[in-house]
Amino acid sequence: MGDTQDLLVERAGHVTTITLNRPERLNAISGPMLDGLSRALIEAERDTDTRVIVLTGAGRGFCAGLDLKEQAQGTNHVGSGGTRMFDLRTAPPIVLHNVDKPIICALNGPAAGYGMDLALGCDIRIASDQAKLAAVFTRRGVLPESGGTWLLPRLIGWARAAEIAFKGEVLDAQRSLELGLVNTVVPHEALMDAAREWAEQIAANAPLAVQATKRMMRLGLEESFEANVHQVYLQLLPLMRSNDFREGVQAFVERREPVFTGR
Repeated sequence: MGDTQDLLVERAGHVTTITLNRPERLNAISGPMLDGLSRALIEAERDTDTRVIVLTGAGRGFCAGLDLKEQAQGTNHVGSGGTRMFDLRTAPPIVLHNVDKPIICALNGPAAGYGMDLALGCDIRIASDQAKLAAVFTRRGVLPESGGTWLLPRLIGWARAAEIAFKGEVLDAQRSLELGLVNTVVPHEALMDAAREWAEQIAANAPLAVQATKRMMRLGLEESFEANVHQVYLQLLPLMRSNDFREGVQAFVERREPVFTGR
């Protein structure tokens, strides 16, 4: 997997790490970064050796949102006349939502606006004690355009979501943890070690089963209970014919750790 200057992609073992790399701009998203992030996510989804994706930022911020400075200068193509950048079929929030492989956000610093939506779109959020979630959309005259209006009420309920979004609140790491918006908070210097540890624990499990579980959880947000049970059964049949299922059973019988191949 290749890098661009503003986006770094690295795979170690079964974990691919995507790093937003504009630290001098607190990783504000430029137009090219939107396309690059979508491509990186799609490539990681297609890469058979990748089982878990970690999304993080370089420097002291996770993502300051869309680059309003570039927009004001007319170089970001986001906003008026910028409909090309909002081809939703390949927009990062849509791609992020549809990826079946687990995505961990290593929240290394402030995530504001678009950056907050990106963080919320991940499956798991591990936060540095220096992290913040800044729902500042209404302070800028916009709304959470990249999934936040769908994600936030589902994560913490309508009333809490309304309070945060309408008031434009900024939540520190501890408050985010109390609300259930992050899974855990760790010392800043331990963030990437913690993210890798979680990622490797997930990657050690049967990847097809993990991906099917995520897919069924996602569909379950919109389905009735009966429909989801039916879908789960249909997902279970091919899993029970997989090599990984046989390995899981055999490892249990032999009282050893399984070694899964994703087949």
